[in-house]
Amino acid sequence: MNIAVIGGGAAGFMAAITAKESNSNATLTIFEKSEKVLVKVKVSGGGRCNVTNATFSISQLIKNYPRGGKQLKKSFFHFYTKDTVTWFENRGVLLKTEADNRMFPKSNTSQTIVDLLLNTAENLNIRISYKSRVSAIELSDNKINLVVNGENLSFDKVIIASGGSPKASGLDWLTALGYRIVKPVPSLFTFNMPKNPVTELMGVSVPNVTASIKGSKLKQQGPLLITHWGMSGPAILKLSAWGAQDLAKTNYNFSVQINWLGVNEEELREEFTALSSSRKQMHNHNPFDIPKRLWHFMLNKLEIPETQIWNELAKKHKNRLINMLINDEFEVKGKTTFKEEFVSCGGIDLSEINMETMESKRHKGIYFAGELLNIDGVTGGFNFQAAWTTGYLAGKNSAL
Repeated sequence: MNIAVIGGGAAGFMAAITAKESNSNATLTIFEKSEKVLVKVKVSGGGRCNVTNATFSISQLIKNYPRGGKQLKKSFFHFYTKDTVTWFENRGVLLKTEADNRMFPKSNTSQTIVDLLLNTAENLNIRISYKSRVSAIELSDNKINLVVNGENLSFDKVIIASGGSPKASGLDWLTALGYRIVKPVPSLFTFNMPKNPVTELMGVSVPNVTASIKGSKLKQQGPLLITHWGMSGPAILKLSAWGAQDLAKTNYNFSVQINWLGVNEEELREEFTALSSSRKQMHNHNPFDIPKRLWHFMLNKLEIPETQIWNELAKKHKNRLINMLINDEFEVKGKTTFKEEFVSCGGIDLSEINMETMESKRHKGIYFAGELLNIDGVTGGFNFQAAWTTGYLAGKNSAL
């Protein structure tokens, strides 16, 4: 059996390795359009590779996918987070769990994952063909023909794991086969706030905010990072994922509301009541779980003098400070997506695929895996988990 895998990313390698291990007589070739494979694996998680997430309940796991979670449930019953941990550990790569449930190799470097996948592929005699762009798929007489760099090559089975595309036109070669495509738009991006004074606080991290998009029901909680271009961190990235399609429609011009403390107004007013007897200076006494630089920034913005005593704070200033702490508003004008770690929502419509085998319902012998599918997860290892799961199922079932 001759199997082609289109795409040398996480899903493509998982598919090729699983196919070869399921059928040792199969011949496997990975076609990669660029000069490098596993680029996202290498750069993800700040070069540490966030392999998966320690969410070991399938019902909880699927809640981390803005698109595709419901359909992935079927796939996860065959291979999910626990299986991923076992898969790597059985091959000598131990994973560790961090406080936020993200899982990384114990070595703390993504190179460990890259080396494992490359060495395993080499030991299994899986061929990797670099600079090999597949421009078309043609079907004939129980064979699947690929046009690779203008040359016709014939295969018994094909696994398409070519990754996400920033534009729908990048998937024209699949539209030509009749596949329904959900228009791709970016997911997991940071919010740009050009010339906003808050960017002066770049590097400040706030442990637990609630971020919401004004005029919508979109809301997420978690840490927030202020950057030189605006805002990032898990709360913002999760918000961008769940709001990917809605925010694209605004052309990335919208307002974000930040509750810096993650508490409601009633709770905060109670805290202020306790402070009403304090003789301490407000600039020196910050009773909230926010960094000192942010606290001083807020007081200066509200023109509260450095000598202001807590129990002498005017009602007007108190109300404005409460509003700023739980309902601060910022104009967003644009986004930043990191090219190497680009995640898109959209892609192949999941109704086209048997989610238990990853085989196309339209064409026998063609399988799909990875980010090409209309599946995307929030930050935390969920996108890689979808890649491992769909790659494993595509590989296993294509080799039968």
